[in-house]
Amino acid sequence: MANDALRARYRYLDLRRTVLSENLKLRSKVAQTVREVLHEQDFIEVETPILLRSSPEGAREFLVPTRTTSNDPSFYALQQSPQQPKQLLICSGSVDRYFQLAKCFRDEDGRKDRQPEFTQIDMEMAFVSWGPRETPDAKSSDVWRIGGGEVRDVVETIIRQIWQKFENISLPNGFMVMTYNESMTRFGSDKPDTRFGLEISDVTPLLPEKQRSIFEGNKEVLECIVIRKAKDGQFIRASRACKPDSPAEGIDITKTTVDSWLSHATTHDSLKELSPEEILHVNSILEVAPGDYVWLSRRPRTPRGGSTVLGEVRLRISEKAQAFNEFEITKEPHFLWITEFPLFTQADADKEFLAKGRWSSSHHPFTAPMWQDIDAMYRGEVESVRGQHYDLVLNGVEIGGGSVRVHDAAMQEFIFTHVLKLDETEKEPFQHLLHALQCGAPPHGGIALGFDRMMAMLCKTQSIRDVIAFPKTSTGTDLLFRSPAPIGKEVLIEYGIKPCSTK
Repeated sequence: MANDALRARYRYLDLRRTVLSENLKLRSKVAQTVREVLHEQDFIEVETPILLRSSPEGAREFLVPTRTTSNDPSFYALQQSPQQPKQLLICSGSVDRYFQLAKCFRDEDGRKDRQPEFTQIDMEMAFVSWGPRETPDAKSSDVWRIGGGEVRDVVETIIRQIWQKFENISLPNGFMVMTYNESMTRFGSDKPDTRFGLEISDVTPLLPEKQRSIFEGNKEVLECIVIRKAKDGQFIRASRACKPDSPAEGIDITKTTVDSWLSHATTHDSLKELSPEEILHVNSILEVAPGDYVWLSRRPRTPRGGSTVLGEVRLRISEKAQAFNEFEITKEPHFLWITEFPLFTQADADKEFLAKGRWSSSHHPFTAPMWQDIDAMYRGEVESVRGQHYDLVLNGVEIGGGSVRVHDAAMQEFIFTHVLKLDETEKEPFQHLLHALQCGAPPHGGIALGFDRMMAMLCKTQSIRDVIAFPKTSTGTDLLFRSPAPIGKEVLIEYGIKPCSTK
């Protein structure tokens, strides 16, 4: 087959291939099903503006210059998502249930599951709940403790009908739920692939008091993945193959090292003082035996970001085991909701260009805190505040994300001013939303499902470019239409733009 660049340049010929034409037909049918389900649930399809104003919502924007009579050049921004328009629709009271298949734009690095323009199934609902007033056991998993259960029900209805109709698979009435903290602790990822085991274990509580107090004093945990020969033999070879390029420490357990492996570890100097008896105690709890392989790493006690070192190791082991034909991953879809994300973050490099050392919103600045954490937010305990944000994950891929929104103007103003510390210029693009909230808004929430990613999974392809008629390349260029392209100086002058070199 021709290389990707040649296929992209002659896309109108590449589309003659049956596999691509069938993908587009399936995409059309799935879109029709989505519309039918939402119309049955009294949603109204509303088109919102694509040309908006630049605002510090998180991602980098595409700017569109416009001719103007003012002295300074003026720009539209292509929407990152219809976030503000759909919230304003709900605030207006004219629409209680909104949706559209929205075109969105983000100026970010291309990947196999991303490109500059993409389509999302966008929804918003009025009168959503803020979660149960009696908090369920915080240690129990598979419990929805936040608001937005109404959004969850609609999304699961859509997904069940799609998989039943096009995959002939009956999905459960309620998808599994897991908190962000549990997901990061057990799987080292905020979008875990639960089709295989290799769960992460916390070693810290098993250590003697001296070593345990050192880790606790540093606000760290020592964690491991144990590849047990008796239970996980298909991953042993793959695990050893991952060792050379891994930042985690990989240790072979043999008959001669079974009572000394942890004291020989280089992950932390304090481990050198462990006695054979103390190591054998750890072994008994973790079920470590000769022939096993252990991955060891330390991380901050409070999970941050989207993955940990061992979370990345876990995925690489699975990939290599499959490449060695020693492990065949299940084809059954594993849907999972991740909830209770930190509301604010300083661990997102993609948002640092806007945050500049300040806190930024993990999701977006309109996400509501969990009601249990509102007082903590007002006290300035920013790091401990959890948001009413939910992600839908399928086989380790995030296919959607949404939240319950802030519907109180005073709370939204507090978040802008005292948490995110936006100045008056940065807050200006949000003044119309603040005023709409002041005029009265119902509790509301919504979600955006990544239509391209979902279609790629339904079409059994690794790249979203196989389910888009005219996609961009991984670098964001279009080899067919030869865009982006330079514009002549005389045209730029009309827009008040002076050309200059970026090199």
